[in-house]
Amino acid sequence: MKRKKLSIRHLKIWILGAAIIVASAISISSVVDNDFEIAKNLDIFTTLYKELNTNYVDELKPGELIKTAIDAMLESLDPYTTYISESELEDYKLMTTGQYGGIGAMIHKNGDYVVISDPYEGFPAQKNGLQAGDIILEVNGKSAKGKSTNDVTDILRGQPGTTVKLLIQRVGVDKPFEKTIERAEVKINNVSYYGMVNKNSGYIKLDNFYEDAGKEVKNAFLALKEKGMKSCIIDLRGNGGGLLNEAVNIVNIFIDKGITVVSTKGKLKDKNNFHRSLNPITDGQIPLIVLVDRGSASASEIVTGAIQDLDRGVIIGERTYGKGLVQNIISLSYNTKMKVTVAKYYIPSGRCIQAIDYSIKNEDGSVYKVPDSLKVAFKTKKGRVVYDGGGIEPDIKMDPYKYSNLSISLISKFLLFDYATKYHSLHTTIDSVKSFEITDEIYNDFLTYIADKDYDYTTKSEQSLIDLKKNAETEKYYEAIKADYETLKAKMIHDKKEDLVKFKDEIKNLLKAEIVSRYYFQKGRAESMLTNDLELKKAYSIFADSATYKGILNGTIILNKEK
Repeated sequence: MKRKKLSIRHLKIWILGAAIIVASAISISSVVDNDFEIAKNLDIFTTLYKELNTNYVDELKPGELIKTAIDAMLESLDPYTTYISESELEDYKLMTTGQYGGIGAMIHKNGDYVVISDPYEGFPAQKNGLQAGDIILEVNGKSAKGKSTNDVTDILRGQPGTTVKLLIQRVGVDKPFEKTIERAEVKINNVSYYGMVNKNSGYIKLDNFYEDAGKEVKNAFLALKEKGMKSCIIDLRGNGGGLLNEAVNIVNIFIDKGITVVSTKGKLKDKNNFHRSLNPITDGQIPLIVLVDRGSASASEIVTGAIQDLDRGVIIGERTYGKGLVQNIISLSYNTKMKVTVAKYYIPSGRCIQAIDYSIKNEDGSVYKVPDSLKVAFKTKKGRVVYDGGGIEPDIKMDPYKYSNLSISLISKFLLFDYATKYHSLHTTIDSVKSFEITDEIYNDFLTYIADKDYDYTTKSEQSLIDLKKNAETEKYYEAIKADYETLKAKMIHDKKEDLVKFKDEIKNLLKAEIVSRYYFQKGRAESMLTNDLELKKAYSIFADSATYKGILNGTIILNKEK
């Protein structure tokens, strides 16, 4: 019997079928090999721990040891993939919702004891009369001496409705006194402050992207519109991000419904999503400026990047952090969880702003950072050139204000804090934030207060001189330059009294913010710090020059030309 000839069509079908069979076999083989590798290494780990537990000279703590192993494994992937033990669930709740059970106060360690830094307005600590500067001597009848902030935090937090008893020492009060405080559900506001900063400009400080961040920003925006706001400033400086959907909600205030704000791409298909604006626009015309810095990351960069890519507003400040990764929380056994990186996100121009590729390790073990030469150009809606890989480059780049070493010393050694506590103990009220000023009389009193305190510091020039001596000694040159070195050192030794005059205005501003916070809490501190904000003043000037504002957005004016 003669064999029939295969048609071209039948031949193609046969080849395709063969290819599918081969590909399936390879795929199945790959899965089997991968499953074998997983089973093999899990067996090695189990066997290792069993033998370690049997043979190690001291008793082991299984929970601590396994957690160390898990943490080290996840740390080798990226900094954002982490294990959340059952004892850390309260921190996880705070991380996603901004809520926790407790008394509602920030604390810090100063000397042997933990001190109340800031009681949150409207929550149990403040309602029960706790004040910034209060020293916690005992918690529930046990001495708090030597305890860390984490130790005290663990006790202060707890189920709403339960109580905690504190023994408090307060400046200006002779004897310690007790406070029994009932814990409550504490909700940290996403918007720490909003207000009119001049006749036409409204300002919104967004600190977090917890639940309802979009609603809080919208409510603040509408409230400012009622006060006559004609231009809006959103401050994302220092905002490390949070929930992606809240970032979309915030962008949605300024753009039409149905526009893609951010897309995500991951290994699993269900991680590949387009996140679009879902609600009617609130205001598509109001001039908008976003303030950012190196601490603006993740969800902050989604908002910033979308506003820039859609040419909806001007970005002022520093290049942002460069976190273009998305994390999900996955439940594990025994009431534990894992925060795991599941995708990269892409803003409207199509760029991913992730600065570091954690899948590539350098020879020295460091991670691979995308070099400028490999960054790819993209275009905004109106055709402006923007780049990927390394955060959001602002339209107007400004270097951050750098505080003097003197001011840093006064802050880090809590001398500004302690003086504000003393001042508050002697003055029951002060004027409004805008009216209150640090007079020369108050400043001189502050100088008297710190006269016998340690606030020494090393300037950069002094540190360079110290490094020079070390290197000269190592290279055997020091004896030859010793006389010149000592002469230079004598000339360079800083005079603290002169610095207190030189940086008087700077210290006054910091001192005002600290004192104001005693009476007007976090909102007062935020409002006080705006007085000499250089980025804010730049925003005012851009709003006042509509031609420059429009020119930046349509690409006819380019202020930052560097890649």
